[in-house]
Amino acid sequence: MPPVFNGAAACTAIEYSVASAPTPAIPAHLSDPSARGFTPSANIAFLKESATIAVSTRAKAMKAAGRAVIDLGAGEPDFDTPEFIRRAAAGAVERGATRYTATEGILPLREAIAAEANARYRGAVPVDAKDVVVSTGSKQSLFNLCFALFGAGDEVLIPTPSWTSYYEMAALARATPVPVHGDPARGLTVDAKALAAAATPRTRGVMLNSPCNPTGAVYDAAALRGILALAEERGWWVVTDEIYRRISYDGPAPSLLDMAARRDRLVIVDGVAKAYAMTGWRIGWAIAPRALAAAMTAFQSHTTSNAAAVSQHAALAALSDRAAAEAAIASMVAEFRARRDAVVAEMAAEPRLAYVRPAGAFYLFVRIAPDGAPGDPGAEFAQALLEQHDVAIVPGSAFLTPAWVRLSYAAPREQVLTGVRRLIALWRERAR
Repeated sequence: MPPVFNGAAACTAIEYSVASAPTPAIPAHLSDPSARGFTPSANIAFLKESATIAVSTRAKAMKAAGRAVIDLGAGEPDFDTPEFIRRAAAGAVERGATRYTATEGILPLREAIAAEANARYRGAVPVDAKDVVVSTGSKQSLFNLCFALFGAGDEVLIPTPSWTSYYEMAALARATPVPVHGDPARGLTVDAKALAAAATPRTRGVMLNSPCNPTGAVYDAAALRGILALAEERGWWVVTDEIYRRISYDGPAPSLLDMAARRDRLVIVDGVAKAYAMTGWRIGWAIAPRALAAAMTAFQSHTTSNAAAVSQHAALAALSDRAAAEAAIASMVAEFRARRDAVVAEMAAEPRLAYVRPAGAFYLFVRIAPDGAPGDPGAEFAQALLEQHDVAIVPGSAFLTPAWVRLSYAAPREQVLTGVRRLIALWRERAR
């Protein structure tokens, strides 16, 4: 059985050790005089700043100081939100969409989300607008459902590497995140057998992400069916984060809605951030069984209430004007595919350097040291690449894989290729 991630004790594995941009745990005593006497509660004392945010902060600081930094740490498309969405948002403001909405989101948006889901779902009970909860980004959707589903004594299986916040969210819900390390031969994905081996009687659910951040791997339909069958047999909840689903290069990325016969223990999380280049609009949603959707709505009503009204109307335009949306998505994905192909071609210059060939999303995950190497070689490498070669990437320890690093090709193509060349050159220097 793989080691259990103990978030309540410390998140030392999720750390970016750039000396100029540390990501320490929230300090017990702050130097700010206005915070005298403050000690963080046990609820948050173990938290650390996101490593991806730390990279971005350090890169921006270096740019401000005059360094020509190439930032390949970004987790967002480098495209503007399509014009038809921006126009729809402006029109909504002029029509008065500036007030509170229903906590769970405006009905037309939830109906559009349900209709899109039903176009794929063939189960016995269609998705209804009442099964949809719109939140301030898919990150909030994930946090809400973790808080509503999991608690003390529960274990949550998380295929690893995975987005750093999954582990933290489960720990914040007082559950225990259990990393299940993927097989490099399968692009670091897991299968039902690996999940079964990691399970215990306390396993409550599994959190999936396909296409995957940080690897770009895409789970095929057979693997997803096997995981669904195992979860059904064991009575687990399956949470699937499909925020990158539309950014896929080798055919459509399967959704669990394509194959699930029932959804009484299935939660689909999605949003407009990645496929529609709308990261700053902060709109995500969860499609959940009715009782869970109601619980998430109640929880959200006591935290943030509704997502921004104008952003909901922008998302509604994205989901309603299909011709314009599909054209925008196709154009963006075509450029991402071209960058992916160029990056893969560049990596061929150094066959000793292992990486996961991305089939979706916009990340390249590279192994710069043998798995199991002592220390945090990925963080050391990322620090050297940034400080000595002006390229910002994210160390794999952010995703519980310290021998790896992640770079994003959501940046101008020439910058991406320059960054990859510098990465290869630094690796060759250190491999001598």
